[in-house]
Amino acid sequence: MPVVDSQNQKTNYSCSTLERAERALVCSPFNPCLFETMRSRRVALSEMTAHLGVQNSYTNHPISELAADNALAWLIQVGVLRREVDGQGITDSFRLTPLGRQIVEQFQRKSWRTPTWSDNLYNAVIRWFRLPF
Repeated sequence: MPVVDSQNQKTNYSCSTLERAERALVCSPFNPCLFETMRSRRVALSEMTAHLGVQNSYTNHPISELAADNALAWLIQVGVLRREVDGQGITDSFRLTPLGRQIVEQFQRKSWRTPTWSDNLYNAVIRWFRLPF
């Protein structure tokens, strides 16, 4: 269970939560630039897909809306992202959660790592079975 430190507003997550979230971020089809942008503003799905995603440096190659939405849904389930909500309901925009902010800030102090084959395999298995590890 997360514990909130009222002085600096940092939330302490379990090691397994942090590891799972970090692995999900580095294994996602998105570049660090997307998550760094999400620290300051919401990003619409249309900005991440097709050739616009490559132009914005959010992806290395064009991806479909379906593939992006599936990857974003996994990051939401892991607890890294949340969908933006406006006065009329849920939008197609996304932001970082406090957990996501913590991991992105941690990666700013050190470089983003490249996922290993075991990271990709482990992330795929957890994602496929939706295991709570």
